[in-house]
Amino acid sequence: MEHYTIATVAEQNPDFRRVLWTGKHTQLVIMTIPPGGEIGEEVHEVDQILTFVSGVGQAKVGGQTRKVVQGDLVVVPAGKKHNFTNEGPNPLVLYTVYGPPEHADGAVHKTKEEADELEEAGKDEPPTS
Repeated sequence: MEHYTIATVAEQNPDFRRVLWTGKHTQLVIMTIPPGGEIGEEVHEVDQILTFVSGVGQAKVGGQTRKVVQGDLVVVPAGKKHNFTNEGPNPLVLYTVYGPPEHADGAVHKTKEEADELEEAGKDEPPTS
């Protein structure tokens, strides 16, 4: 059994992105976006559900914009352009579930720049089985 006190685990994460668990159909990832930072505008071929643990941010999904704070949950359907930005003085901390997995099992990306480099190099691919 996998068990996480997810808010605590997410709050203690110093990395931009860390894959906690990867299953056949879903993946659990925690993220910490620094003040002034962003996930970066992107489109996935998978569904994504993001739950915000702390901080203040802005969600842009499919042309709509909304403020996000602790306790908010945002659904990003596959194929929707989206971005999440940190609009506060503290880190924007969240956990997200992808269905199916979007990143390499066990991936740890210390910064957004590292995450982008690995994705562009094809070194952040989800499992195929």
